[in-house]
Order: sequence, then C-alpha cells, then structure tokens
Amino acid sequence: MEIGVRGGMTINQDGVNLIKSFEGMELEAYLDAVGVWTIGYGHTQGVYEGMTITEGQAEELLIKDLAEFEAYVSEAVQVSINDNQFSALVSFTFNLGAGSLFESTLLKLLNQGDFQGAVDQFPIWNKAGSQELEGLTRRRKAERALFLGEDWTVF
Repeated sequence: MEIGVRGGMTINQDGVNLIKSFEGMELEAYLDAVGVWTIGYGHTQGVYEGMTITEGQAEELLIKDLAEFEAYVSEAVQVSINDNQFSALVSFTFNLGAGSLFESTLLKLLNQGDFQGAVDQFPIWNKAGSQELEGLTRRRKAERALFLGEDWTVF
C-alpha cells in the first residue's frame, strides 16, 4: 500500500530490526569507525568517554533518535513511497546523517520518480573516512533489499 510520506509515516519493524542488527547494542560509550563517541544503538548526541546506560535507556534513545530521522526523511522525500522504502531511507539516514541524505543523488533520483536509479545508489555509500568498510557494504545491501521489499536478513 502506497502512503504519502507527508502522512506521518514511521519506520516499520523490519527497519528497526535492520538498524538494531547493524548498530548492535553497546551499553558503554565507544569511538565509532570515524572517531565519534557512540552508545546504545548508534546514539551519538551528548555521548562522552566513560558513559554507560542500561538496555532500557538504549531502547529509549533509539525511539527518540528514530523520530528525528523519520522527520528528516519525511521532509526530504517528495514522492509517495511505501513502508519498506521509507524504513530503508530512515536506516540510511540514521547511519549517514540527514546532510548526506539531503545532498545525495539517491534522493534527487527518488524525487524525480526514478526509483531504480535511486535504489542503485545505496551501494555507493559504503565508506567511512574514505575507506570502504565491509559492514557498510552489507548494510547498504540490506537497506537496498528492504527498499525493494526483499529479504534484507541475508546480509
């Protein structure tokens, strides 16, 4: 079922599961691949060295973070997309940041109605600090599969 993105879409359970599977849950702050302090399921705001949280706090932070990234995707996408497409874009944006989505060829093509061209952009975004990372390659394949309504769990 197609839903206009302006209709207040939220990430579906597959999208949440994809994010959780790739982010993993860390209850102690750590430096990510590009040197950003991170905790929980990829939460970065206000995180500092030595910080610890509970599993419940990790879930709360994820819910709060997802609402922020759902809003970014809702703002950016100007065409009707389905739940899986929206959820894949939320995962993509959660991982890369809103600026990357807003400036991406992926978004430009999507908003022009070129869904195939857009989906073919996912694999390009597999680098951190200009270095290709296998985990990001797998994540982009999973997000692409979710966008297409395919089984993302094989990645």
